[in-house]
Amino acid sequence: MTDTKLIAILPGDGIGPEVTQEARRVLDALDLPLHFEEAAVGGAAYRASGHPLPPATLDLARRADAILFGAVGDPACDSLDRQLRPEQAILGLRKHLATFANLRPAKIFPGLEDASTLKPEVAGAIDLVIVRELNGDVYFGEKGRRTTAAGLREGHDLMRYDEDEVRRIAHIGFQTAAKRRGKLCSVDKANVLETSQLWRDVVIEVAADYPQIELTHMYVDNAAMQLVRDPGAFDTIVTGNLFGDILSDQASMCVGSIGMLPSASLDADGKGLYEPIHGSAPDIAGQGKANPCAAILSAAMLLRHSLAMPEAADRIEHAVATALRSGARTADMGGAMSTTAMGEAVLAAL
Repeated sequence: MTDTKLIAILPGDGIGPEVTQEARRVLDALDLPLHFEEAAVGGAAYRASGHPLPPATLDLARRADAILFGAVGDPACDSLDRQLRPEQAILGLRKHLATFANLRPAKIFPGLEDASTLKPEVAGAIDLVIVRELNGDVYFGEKGRRTTAAGLREGHDLMRYDEDEVRRIAHIGFQTAAKRRGKLCSVDKANVLETSQLWRDVVIEVAADYPQIELTHMYVDNAAMQLVRDPGAFDTIVTGNLFGDILSDQASMCVGSIGMLPSASLDADGKGLYEPIHGSAPDIAGQGKANPCAAILSAAMLLRHSLAMPEAADRIEHAVATALRSGARTADMGGAMSTTAMGEAVLAAL
């Protein structure tokens, strides 16, 4: 079929293969014109071919219409040179695919209020999206080690953004807010960082194109506090790579479990890499304890953002909500269901 879309499945390490398997089962159940190809990535790829992002895997990712990613990270690889560690695979994919915009929704599902460490009435109000820039900041700036004049070892990482990088993610932030409640909070540290001052200046310039959006600014330390104090006050947050990494993980615990949060990493044309925000969790890998909901919801985001199939995406999200309302829970949510059983509950609701 000429309309068939190619989906790259990159399971990765730890619990990655377990959760992506359940997401794949849900996609299969929808009977959509999708073709799947799988490739190794991360520590699994290093063991098979000597590199965490082999040429064949990168070629598949480039050819695919969208990528469903599991997780990377393997303690057995921690002693490798940095460029060979599993985590370099996801950084390499972001760089080669130019997926600069990371969307991380955080919304409480009815019935999960008690799973949050926040008071139920506070957690129940959470419905936000964090728009995180992915291709800049200290993650991609110059880095290294050196010896000081006093003979001390010193590490250095350069935080950097140019105005075009800030401008393009600011547009994504405003456009995301326009589809929601029309409120955008730009998070930075402009009181001490020159990089953040540039960020704030450019965001204010871009705001002129979106007069209907309410723009506010917040320092990252205050944003971290407000996410715990009053998370319901946030609608859309736009921020840099480092701050976005930290705040999105914090938001995941506000909604009860990191196992519930999906993400989309998009390029300028809407092609994306979709992954649960949790890591490889090697301590529970292979035990059937992982929560597959974030991976399943990542598949829904894939359909919505890259394949323009919003009805199918709605069906998946509704099925997850229905399964949770019925009492389906994995251990991270206070239940005892296995990974497969949780996937079955979602399939039954679908």
